[in-house]
Amino acid sequence: MPKISHKGLEMPESPIRKLVPFAEAATKKGKKIYQLNIGQPDIKTPEGALDAVRNHDINVLSYSHSAGFESYREKLAKYYENTGLPVEKDDIIITTGGSEALLFAMGSITDPGDEVIIPEPFYANYNGFATASGVKIRPIPGSIENNFALPPISDFEKLITDKTKAILLCNPGNPTGYLYTRDEVKQLADLALKHDLFVVADEVYREFAYEGAKHHSIMSIPELAQNAIMVDSVSKRYSMCGARIGCLVSKNKEVIATAMKFAQARLSPPTFAQIASEAALDTPQSYFDEVIEEYTFRRNLLVDGLEKIEGVKVAKPKGAFYCIAELPVEDADDFARWLLESFEDKNETIMVAPAAGFYSTPNTGLNQVRIAYVLKKEDLERSIEILEKALKQYKQEN
Repeated sequence: MPKISHKGLEMPESPIRKLVPFAEAATKKGKKIYQLNIGQPDIKTPEGALDAVRNHDINVLSYSHSAGFESYREKLAKYYENTGLPVEKDDIIITTGGSEALLFAMGSITDPGDEVIIPEPFYANYNGFATASGVKIRPIPGSIENNFALPPISDFEKLITDKTKAILLCNPGNPTGYLYTRDEVKQLADLALKHDLFVVADEVYREFAYEGAKHHSIMSIPELAQNAIMVDSVSKRYSMCGARIGCLVSKNKEVIATAMKFAQARLSPPTFAQIASEAALDTPQSYFDEVIEEYTFRRNLLVDGLEKIEGVKVAKPKGAFYCIAELPVEDADDFARWLLESFEDKNETIMVAPAAGFYSTPNTGLNQVRIAYVLKKEDLERSIEILEKALKQYKQEN
């Protein structure tokens, strides 16, 4: 029998999606599930984006340019300029989600066996992207005690070898919700310049910053222009996860020219989704003001509720819409499955994402879960109530 590739066998399962079969089985039994496991906002997509698709006059659904619509890239560059970033349309390649942008970045700057340093916990799919690219992740552990702030720069420097090509950062962080300060971003920039490394910044949650905190982009540091690669997406900003439109941004012309070869190989990003994404750029600031107000309320509700549960420790996020919670269990993976298979309260339960999959260091984060606060007030309150009851029952049974 033909054999599956080593790369395929090494490809990790998604800690977010691997529990789906258990959830589907629970749903078929009539159980209601509050989904805290996935970053699918319930915020309404801007009407202008939806209208642009509804009211199109396209007769032939054709390819776009491999880099994406020129009109969209021009408009997107203006959006970045308005946030203080010196980005031009030729610095942008439109991609099929931020995921493809990350794959293009890894393909453009690394060879098999090269290394990328990432503070952990980190977005679980970085493990998969690294495996697909033949790249080794060198993790630096963060701590829930300081809300997963940037580890000491000396820890990064200890890991740098001749195989190190980049530092990868998610800002604000998924799964931690940590928002890096200007000083932290500058420290990474100085380190990258010292060792001639790229900094790849996943900034898809850039609009989600709370309590007056400001997002500091890697693209805002002029001296890092040739080392900086930014990944962005419409998924979270406009609640358009299904559009699958992202972008790769860099002032480094070699990076863009190389990434374009990957873009040409996959032909083009989806046409209708680009139409919606371009129209979304006209979304008024009032939309974001309301969204930030709503997520700030949800964050406070969730964190305050979790802190009241005996044995639970939670890192308070300043951005994105996730938090890491440490639970009084030994195996959060087992607990997450048990919630779906064996537990119910009034025929309801919750679904969480075990956090071990957000680490690459073995046996780390085993008692942690990522919770996405993307549900309305009543559903979050009920979810907290269910979690508290579930932990008590799980402890009794185990």
